[in-house]
Amino acid sequence: MDPERRLLLAVDAPSLLHRNHHARAESGLLDRGGRPAWALHGMLRQILEAIDQFAPDAVLFGFDDRTSSVREDVYPAYKAGRAEKDAALIDQLERGAALLEALGLRTVTPAGLEADDVSASAAGWAEERGWDCVIITSDRDAFAHISDRTRVLRLITGGIGGSPLLNPARLRAMYGIAAEHYLEYAALRGDASDNLPGVPGIGEKTAPVLLAQMGSMQAVWADIDHCAGATLVATLDSYCEEEGLRRIGAGLLKRLTDPGARERFDFNVSIMSGRTVDLGLTPEVPGTPGLLPLDPDRVARVVGHLDVPATTQLALRVLTEPPASAAAAG
Repeated sequence: MDPERRLLLAVDAPSLLHRNHHARAESGLLDRGGRPAWALHGMLRQILEAIDQFAPDAVLFGFDDRTSSVREDVYPAYKAGRAEKDAALIDQLERGAALLEALGLRTVTPAGLEADDVSASAAGWAEERGWDCVIITSDRDAFAHISDRTRVLRLITGGIGGSPLLNPARLRAMYGIAAEHYLEYAALRGDASDNLPGVPGIGEKTAPVLLAQMGSMQAVWADIDHCAGATLVATLDSYCEEEGLRRIGAGLLKRLTDPGARERFDFNVSIMSGRTVDLGLTPEVPGTPGLLPLDPDRVARVVGHLDVPATTQLALRVLTEPPASAAAAG
């Protein structure tokens, strides 16, 4: 990442709210209005830590549309089987955007879409404008947006400081695939959390080998269509021979040509692909929502409502002073 390039921090807000709800519910924290605030406070603390670490020029929060779903309209079983949300979590999910907007930050809730679509759009926005982007989420779907300009901080137990920051090289080291092929990998593997089955017989171990040896699923399908999969079988068996493994070419070809296999892959790609949405970011306009620094009085008032003085002090330091990237450019 070039330190002279401007940086957009794109946050999957529902992901952070869910994690902090479950991690902090025992605190029972209430705001000055007596409403549950532990998930809101936990999300805000993590964002402040991230801003302190990355010194972004702008911060954007994506939210899910909780009233309609384009994906569910196409696939009614989408995300079926998930546990019912706790009432206190729902309350904080519904208040999250208002809290962030009151601070002067930018939130986007795209009609019928999800926070991951906002993250995908943020990566594209940064690429088009010559910015860098860091996406903060606990959702693996965001790995599809990793590039030379976009990294993903995947939140795990341990918070901001203990979570891996993934770039193309680290993603390849973890999964054995190039970042530009992560969506194909995910479509082959499926996603149990979204109730999306993968292509039968092709999982987390086989899919990376297939993609690494064939280059892309476009090449796989072309070989099946034009050569009955002969190149695929020869390539995979040659790889297995070099690695001292049992040959898998013929078996893998059979799975890929089984009825419904290609349709399953194509369907998963269509559901998993990020949709482009208007982020409404106008960094060339002073005072536009999302640009840092923020107004101190506003920050003190809004964060103070959570009734945690230490967090208010941290917010004043992190949000109301010019980011390190801006200071360096000056």
